Amino acid sequence: MTHSDHNNDMQHHRPSTDERLMIDAALLSKGIHPDPFAVLGRHGRGEQVMVRAFIPGARTVRLTDIDQSLRRLVDTDLFEWRGAVGTLPLHYRLTWIDAIGCERTDHDPYSFSPQISLYDLHLFNEGRHLHVYRVLGAHPRVVDGIVGVLFAVWAPNAAQVSVVGDFNGWCGPRHPLRRRGGVWELFVPSISIGTRYQYEICVQGSGEWLRKSDPYGSGFERRPATANLIVNHIPYPWRDETWMTRRRRRKWEQTPLAIYEVHLGSWQRDYQGHYLNYQELAQRLVAYAGSLGFTHIELMPVTEHPLDASWGYQPTGYFAPTSRHGDVNDFRWFVDYCHQAGLGVILDWVPGHFPKDPHGLAQFDGTYLYEHEDPTRREQRGWGTLAFNYGRTQVKNFLLASACFWLEECHLDGLRVDAVASMLYLDYSRESNEWAPNPFGGNENLEAIAFLRELNDVIHRRYPGVSMIAEESTAWPLVTRPSWMGGLGFSMKWNMGWMHDTLEYIANDPALRRRHHDLLTFGLLYAFTENFMLPLSHDEVVHGKGSLLSRMPGDRRQRFANIRLLYVYMWTYPGKKILFMGNEFAQEQEWDHASILDWDLLNQMEHHGIQALIRDLNCLYRVTPGLHGCEFAQEGFEWLDCHDATHSIMAYLRRGDDNKPVVVVFNFAAVARLGYRVGVPNPGNYCQLLNSDYWAYGSGNHGADSRNILADQMIHMGHPYSLLLDLPPLTAVVIALLEPNGDDFS
Repeated sequence: MTHSDHNNDMQHHRPSTDERLMIDAALLSKGIHPDPFAVLGRHGRGEQVMVRAFIPGARTVRLTDIDQSLRRLVDTDLFEWRGAVGTLPLHYRLTWIDAIGCERTDHDPYSFSPQISLYDLHLFNEGRHLHVYRVLGAHPRVVDGIVGVLFAVWAPNAAQVSVVGDFNGWCGPRHPLRRRGGVWELFVPSISIGTRYQYEICVQGSGEWLRKSDPYGSGFERRPATANLIVNHIPYPWRDETWMTRRRRRKWEQTPLAIYEVHLGSWQRDYQGHYLNYQELAQRLVAYAGSLGFTHIELMPVTEHPLDASWGYQPTGYFAPTSRHGDVNDFRWFVDYCHQAGLGVILDWVPGHFPKDPHGLAQFDGTYLYEHEDPTRREQRGWGTLAFNYGRTQVKNFLLASACFWLEECHLDGLRVDAVASMLYLDYSRESNEWAPNPFGGNENLEAIAFLRELNDVIHRRYPGVSMIAEESTAWPLVTRPSWMGGLGFSMKWNMGWMHDTLEYIANDPALRRRHHDLLTFGLLYAFTENFMLPLSHDEVVHGKGSLLSRMPGDRRQRFANIRLLYVYMWTYPGKKILFMGNEFAQEQEWDHASILDWDLLNQMEHHGIQALIRDLNCLYRVTPGLHGCEFAQEGFEWLDCHDATHSIMAYLRRGDDNKPVVVVFNFAAVARLGYRVGVPNPGNYCQLLNSDYWAYGSGNHGADSRNILADQMIHMGHPYSLLLDLPPLTAVVIALLEPNGDDFS
């Protein structure tokens, strides 16, 4: 055969236009056409124009604007019309009769050009698009005067992606998306707010189809349903300008911070046991937490999550508050209401891991996309979850944008970053044969470290006054130091060592505490190496640990005395405060996410007394610079007596910027210590500000008066003056200097 004969033979066997269309129709019907826009929509050829539409189940299709019918390609759902240029609008409408005989009319989605800019795609692929949640996801928008929704999702390894929902009968082949590099997009006209949708993703190679929720979705159905909802993105009318202005200007390090940690689903419910909505919760929480003097509320994760029992720590929606209590604007109302009442809101945020639910991020496009490809770094087996791949720029961008979403779009005052240790260490919760070292031979996750530094740098630069709080349980250095110093850049870190040592000490029988005195004193060796927050969180009242009250030793009277001691110790010790709900009135039972707190306990004097103590401690903490002004500086703390293990007594002094000393003395023994001398640096009259044995706290009122105490000019424990005190059993007292005496006051 000659070369010309071969060419003639190839031309003879080249598929005709209709044959090619049959192939296209077959690929479209399976939802795997690599380029649906090459076939569908409007296409010009010389003086002619063609319109093709693929509408599964349609009986007839016509062009509404010129009342012309499209011909069906035989045995397919692909329809075509050909006509003269200029006779058809740019965005023409199609009218079709569906399989059940209903007539429908709409603009053709395949008549619209790409809607996402190359600049947006470039920023996202570089990991620098902090507002990518305004691009990816599902966004109502008007294109060329036509109202619709722009769908966009990142799935770089997918063979094809379709959007399915109420608007197309959940039929994937009806709306395949256009590939834009690793992003897929489609503008679909005439979709209403509240419409349900998800993505169908065809796995490259296997042809398997996955049904996935939108990673950037801003609304979800109530669990156990998993579809996303189209949300109206109109601007929220914020009324918290005063709060936001003050937040930007405040010196948060020197500002009192007392946080009430809340699980919204089990704090309170309505009389039928149903969840309260965000507005109801805001009104009740502001009235309650505000009356107790808390400065902030911290919400256990309200990012959308499928399983109640995860408490929100296995989220699937990083840009959506859980639909259990309302939608995103309801949540904004919650924050706005808190701010107007002078109460800040912090969110527990989970960038360390995500669940394996098939509708979520796991193997999103059939590959290890959001999770790490390396099996030694992919899972957090202790939680049955997957770890993010912080080295992939688009995954890093996803998390950075999520943080910015909550702070910028919802006006939150801070993020408590969950499980930071699990991010920092490659061998976290792994056996020796289950992890591989980094390129330098260490166990540090270098990509996670870089991500956390960038996260904190971005947040502190963009949102002055916002707090970034690390739940970090190890001795990792410089967690709360700036990245330019080699630190991670957090504002504060939970002091887990203080929490463990304190609870271990106070659980001991008072007669044995003298053997464990170092548990109280050791923490001051490192108390100022970080900006610490003192946590008595939800983790201390679950998993069989019992409530805080149940862990106190002794009979009922002594248990309440011990928990009062614990709280005075916490509120006077250097560090910001966080207390989990129910602890403020000494809940007797361990916390259960499936039921509400036992509010009836407040009818009992002892429980009501604990609540009164918390109220007074918050008040004292907020109005006394000596207790909050220098919480992160050595200058704010001085031991008065750390050696008296024999009598289980401890005393220290706190100072703030006003330089007025506050003396705190603890009797951790179950016997009174009468005539106990405590050294002080300053002469003058001292006044008792608080006594944990006060009758209003449910106690015996021993020595709980406010009489002045004149300092004796008697040297004690290295101090030139001293106070003579009567200390009731299991009692703490807080004493302040009233009248400084001349030059001796410093």
